[in-house]
Amino acid sequence: MYRFLLTPRWWGINVFVLLAIPFCVFMGSWQLSRFESRMDDHRALDRAAETGKSQPARPLEQMLPVDKATVGKRITASGRYGEQLLVPDREVGERRGYYVLTLLRTDSGKALPVVRGWLPGSADAAKAPAAPRGEVSVTGALQASETPGDNGVSARGGLPAGQVGAISTASLVNLVPYDLYDAWVTLDRGDPGMKTVPAEAPANTGLDLKAFQNLGYTGEWFVFAGFVVFMWFRLLRREVEAARDAELGLAPEDSDGTGGAGGSGGPDNSGGPGGGSAGPDAPEAPSSASPVASGTS
Repeated sequence: MYRFLLTPRWWGINVFVLLAIPFCVFMGSWQLSRFESRMDDHRALDRAAETGKSQPARPLEQMLPVDKATVGKRITASGRYGEQLLVPDREVGERRGYYVLTLLRTDSGKALPVVRGWLPGSADAAKAPAAPRGEVSVTGALQASETPGDNGVSARGGLPAGQVGAISTASLVNLVPYDLYDAWVTLDRGDPGMKTVPAEAPANTGLDLKAFQNLGYTGEWFVFAGFVVFMWFRLLRREVEAARDAELGLAPEDSDGTGGAGGSGGPDNSGGPGGGSAGPDAPEAPSSASPVASGTS
């Protein structure tokens, strides 16, 4: 009954199933591991945020380059403030406003972007407090360069002079006349008249949209694996039932009888309604001609 499993058609089906199921399980497991990795990053960032506030600030040069291990950590740097820019369309405490970004020129010759604070409303250079003069020392949370369009960073262009959409080397390199660190800092305490900007988590970490996409893809791949198994059993059951019906002679066969209106007769050769030839025992139809009676003279 199961000899059909050895046919070329079923060899192809079986090979497909044997390849598809492990592939779906592998992809589902990989997506699950990505979700778990983001969960671990989220927990690590929470722990770092709690412990980082109590840890002493370290020199900037010791914390570069910025990565998952150093982002959010407290650093200290010294220099003189230079160019000042505004970063519009930023929210703090569910209120929209703008960052006041000032470039700190360090002794190394490079400049470090420093977010000195946040102000509500539309970006207005006249309202932004001037940076302190002379040599200053800043302490704050180290941050990675931003990517336009991610984590609420504005991607719109055509900003007025003195404004920048993203805090990154790529965005600032053409706006300032000196080399830049590939990082930025938000002060522990905003300068007078401005609100402190909280440190942000690094991109692609924590419980963001991508993490839940990984979880959704995990479910999809496991559902695909289950669907392949279901369809294989369904095809197998249909083939077994067809083979059993054939052995019992229950397979449907076409009939040669074509009786019906205008068709040939059935088993007794009787014509159908309106058609067919009469059988041998059918009575002879009476003649339509009337008998001519012999007249008497």
